[in-house]
Amino acid sequence: MTHEPPVETGSTAEDETWQLFRGDGRRRIATIPAAPPWRRFTTAESEAPAAGSHYVIGREETDVVNAAIHLRRPLLVTGHPGTGKSSLAAAIAHELDLGPLLRWPVNSRSTLQDALYRYDAIGRLQESNLERGPDEPRPGIGSFLRLGPLGTAFVAEHRPRVLLVDELDKGDIDLPNDLLTVFEEGTFEIPELSRLPEEQAEVDVLTADPHRTAKVRRGMVRCTEFPLVVITSNGERDFPPAFRRRCLPLHLGDPDEARLREIVEGHLGPDALADAGDLVMAFLAQRAVGELATDQLLNAVFLRRGGARLDADGLLKTVLHRLNADG
Repeated sequence: MTHEPPVETGSTAEDETWQLFRGDGRRRIATIPAAPPWRRFTTAESEAPAAGSHYVIGREETDVVNAAIHLRRPLLVTGHPGTGKSSLAAAIAHELDLGPLLRWPVNSRSTLQDALYRYDAIGRLQESNLERGPDEPRPGIGSFLRLGPLGTAFVAEHRPRVLLVDELDKGDIDLPNDLLTVFEEGTFEIPELSRLPEEQAEVDVLTADPHRTAKVRRGMVRCTEFPLVVITSNGERDFPPAFRRRCLPLHLGDPDEARLREIVEGHLGPDALADAGDLVMAFLAQRAVGELATDQLLNAVFLRRGGARLDADGLLKTVLHRLNADG
């Protein structure tokens, strides 16, 4: 069986720029365009788009955020999918220069223990059984213990970290109450370290930050600055009153036309709005009868700029599909 050699295709014509895949079975060498800013990944941190640098929020919402910062209380953020709940945490970390955002994505199997720390007891046992030379040191217990995002947020620092607890309502029903004690006391114990002899009172352990360790003394992790905690919820269930009392609530509503235009301009530049007015209006019209996320509008504008033909009966309908089950 012979293979047809790939065909060189130019990328100057607008249709060729958009029609990378044509479904004709012919091999071709196509120039793959740059991804949207929010879908770019890189190994170099300096080359990656700054998370949260294009976040758009109103004055009433910023007042609530600032109240949570001053009071050192968790922020409980609700709203429809795509309203920027998770991005808010990245925006706070970016604007206040509080280091990389610590993320804890919650699911039905999440436990407080996993968010605080994990101990690889099996790995340590296997390591202890390996044969080593008389001068070859064995790794300490800290090499088998890693703080989770919540545990790392409680490491003593001169400035607080920002912790995102994403979609807490997906977790176990007791998880919010489990968090209360840690949030109120600002400390937790690692029994595997507190049982060590006095000569091992201080141990360097791994953290959720790559290539970074933290010193833990006598097995106790105690924050000096309570982290800025952003907890998101999609409203799938209610939280206990005791938990809600210790949080500041913030509801992010669906952005209006003016804010949508700000969001598009912030992510794609001022020129993006030049030929996107109809997309904004189509988005608003469809959102009025079914749930949509703001990033769906960003996807539509990005595709339009890339040469896609968007109309109400074609690709636009696919991009702006409703999120609710009955849509």
